[in-house]
Amino acid sequence: MKSLSEKGVRRILMAVAFSAISALLLITLFIINEGVPFIFKYGVGNFLFSSDWHPQQMKFGIFPMITASLWVTFGAMLLGAPLGVAVALFLSEYVPRPIMRIIKPTIELLAAIPSVVYGFIGVIVLAPLIRNYLGGPGLSLLSGSIILGIMILPTVISISIDSILAVPQSYREGSLALGATTWQTINMVTVKASKSGIIASIILGLGRAIGETMAVIMVAGNSVNMPHSALDSVRTLTANIALEMSYATGLHRQALFATGVVLFVGIIILNSIASIALRKRMVKG
Repeated sequence: MKSLSEKGVRRILMAVAFSAISALLLITLFIINEGVPFIFKYGVGNFLFSSDWHPQQMKFGIFPMITASLWVTFGAMLLGAPLGVAVALFLSEYVPRPIMRIIKPTIELLAAIPSVVYGFIGVIVLAPLIRNYLGGPGLSLLSGSIILGIMILPTVISISIDSILAVPQSYREGSLALGATTWQTINMVTVKASKSGIIASIILGLGRAIGETMAVIMVAGNSVNMPHSALDSVRTLTANIALEMSYATGLHRQALFATGVVLFVGIIILNSIASIALRKRMVKG
């Protein structure tokens, strides 16, 4: 009876696992089937490197949105990654463990806040500050980068803390016994021993940033223009799909699916680059 129950549970778990994989494959195939034919029909160069997005005139160039997505994501990582790792190191190495165990779940709760709330705060608080002190419309590439940088902090902080706490205490004690200072121990021992987990947290933050939609729609301005400064209004690939899919038909609808294909491929490329960099660092380490 025990053997039969174990086999039954194993089969159920296998069915659930394959159903999840099948769902992902079906979604991927659907997007590719809808978008790839349009890319080759319209022309890969015209679609990817043209700056004209005028669906009513049958012009579907997404280069400004590709550029905006990359710049917004880069700005978010520039803010969120160093700050998140610094907070994780401070909470793990300097804050007493009982207090850290209270603060960490609180930070993790921030990941559950809907993105529309972050966007609302960006519109009400951040955009006016940028407009009054730096100029421009306020709803811009800079405001989008800052909001996304804040949104990825819980992911980077939480995973980095878990990775740092996984480093054996004997490593720290050995370093301190050899005469190293606390900062030298953190920099040369703790960070090096936990770097794979820290890089993994940054990769997950990268995926969150490049795939975010609602907050970016609210704070980035949504102008289909090539950004020439951080104060320009921009529209990202995700925002373009969300804003226009509800009324798109015909070639316009196919162009939006093709935009999803480009976004999908871009995320795969970025994650692959990050994974390769992670493996190289681990080999060198």
